[in-house]
Amino acid sequence: MKRTEREKMLAGEAYDCSDPSLLARWHKAKDLVREYNQLDSLNSQKKSEILHQLLGKVGNEVWITPPFFVDYGENIYLGEGCEINMNCTFLDDNIIKLGDRALIAPNVQIYTAYHPTSAKERFVSTGKQVEFSFCQTLTAPVSIGNDVWIGGGAIIMPGVTIGDNVVIGAGSVVTKDIPSNVVAYGNPCRVQRKNS
Repeated sequence: MKRTEREKMLAGEAYDCSDPSLLARWHKAKDLVREYNQLDSLNSQKKSEILHQLLGKVGNEVWITPPFFVDYGENIYLGEGCEINMNCTFLDDNIIKLGDRALIAPNVQIYTAYHPTSAKERFVSTGKQVEFSFCQTLTAPVSIGNDVWIGGGAIIMPGVTIGDNVVIGAGSVVTKDIPSNVVAYGNPCRVQRKNS
């Protein structure tokens, strides 16, 4: 049985970003995010409705300060009591999981998508007539544990797992897994000390 482009995307295989089904999901997410970002700040009921339409899972007591940006939305799973501050970008071409009480500071970027480093591999013709020729894309999931604080402006790269009770310092670029119960920061992000 032939796999769909969405199945390939979630399996981390090269997939066709111009697939009509994926583009429909992408556009739906963009419309929902635009609506969320433009709501009156006190309209918590409508915000909750949109988040439940947009995201794969929304735990209780989740707070997302607009603006917030996603690719598909449906591949984002938020635990209980998560807070995502303003201007965060989640490229959820694969699964992004945030554990309970995850605190995401402003301007954090979480990426699951990446491209081949070779231009010859990045730009491969599909032979189809399309409005725009997307480059080859692959993905890897991101998992963030319970009681994690990601500092402002940090970038979490594809395939990274961050354990429980971790602090990631502001401006860090996280390229490798971070174990539980540590404070880590830097570019590239490294464990600096234990966290109590």
